[in-house]
Amino acid sequence: MPIKIPKGLPARAILDSERIFALESDDAVKQRVRPLRLVILNLMPKKIETETQLLRLISKSPLQADIDFMKTSTHEATHTSRDHLLKFYENLDAFEDNYYDGLVVTGAPVEHLPFEEVDYWDEFKRILDWASTHVFSTMYLCWGAMGALYYRYGVRKHLLDRKTFGVFPQRLQDEYCFITNGFDEIALQPHSRLADVDMDDIRANPDLQVLTWGPESGPGLVATRDFSEVFALGHWEYGKWTLAEEYERDMARGLKNVPFPTNYFPHDDPSQEPLFAWRSHANLLWRNWLNWVYQTTPYDLTEVPQLRAEKRLGTDRRYRRSPAGPRGDDFHTFDGCGYGVIER
Repeated sequence: MPIKIPKGLPARAILDSERIFALESDDAVKQRVRPLRLVILNLMPKKIETETQLLRLISKSPLQADIDFMKTSTHEATHTSRDHLLKFYENLDAFEDNYYDGLVVTGAPVEHLPFEEVDYWDEFKRILDWASTHVFSTMYLCWGAMGALYYRYGVRKHLLDRKTFGVFPQRLQDEYCFITNGFDEIALQPHSRLADVDMDDIRANPDLQVLTWGPESGPGLVATRDFSEVFALGHWEYGKWTLAEEYERDMARGLKNVPFPTNYFPHDDPSQEPLFAWRSHANLLWRNWLNWVYQTTPYDLTEVPQLRAEKRLGTDRRYRRSPAGPRGDDFHTFDGCGYGVIER
C-alpha cells in the first residue's frame, strides 16, 4: 500500500528512486478507490487445485479483488467435473466486453509440443489479443509465459533432454524493481518444465527485462518495461507438496527424462518432509504485482485501450536500470558454495 507523506518532504526523492509508492497529502485526498477486477485463464488439468493455489496468494494482499474464471472452448477438460466448469467458468465470448485490472494465465502440461500443435493455440492467441486492449497487466505462468513470449515477442522455446525439476536459486537483477521490490538477492523458485526459453531472444528485445535469473534454471521472472506483462517461468504459486505429487505421477508413468527433484527434500531423502522454502517470495511477488496494478491502473477501466495504445501505462519510468546484476561481483562469490539452496 502507498504511504502518505507531507508535501515537500526531502525523503520523497529517495523513495521515488527506490520506486516506493508515496503520495503527498494533496494527491491522497483525490484518490478514487474500488476493488480490483481480475480474471484467471486456468489451463491446468486440476483446475480446483490451481484455483486454490492462486487464490491463496491473491488473498494475502490487503486489497479487495473481484475474480472471474475463464476456460478455453477448444479443449475438453478431463480432470475437472463438468458441473464445476459450468458453474464457475466462462469462455472468452462472455468476457469480450469486459475490462480488467489484471489477467492471470496459468501453465499447462504441453510444453513438449510445438505451440502450433496445442489444440487451443489459436484460441490462446485470441485471448492474448483481447487482453492487449482490455486488461491493464497480465501475469503469465510457466507454459503460459512461454506461449506469450513466443506469440508476442518471438522468443523461441527449446526442448530439454531432462526436465528442469526442483527448487533452484534465482538471482535478483534489480533491487528496486516494482515487481521484485523487497526480494532477497537470492530467492528460491520451484521449476517443473521440459522446455526453456531462448535468452538471446530476450536480451535482443528492448521491451523485455529479466528480473530474476538462475545459473541452473535460467530466467525465472521476465517483464515488459511497463509491466503490462509479467512472465513467471517457474512456479512460485506451487504448494509445499506439489513437486512431490508431480514426481510420483511422472514415475508412475515411467518417464525417463524426469530427475529426482533438486533441492526439495532435505538431504535428498523423500521420506522427509520437503521444505517450503519459496513461500515468502511467492507472497511478495503477488503482493507487489497487485499493489503495482492497484496504484497505477485507471479508476475507469475503459481508459485501458487508449493508455495501452499510447504506451502510457503505469508510473514514471525515469528511474530504470538495465537488467544486470546489482552486485559488482555478479554473485560469483556464491558459486558452488550452496548459498540459497537446501543443504544436502
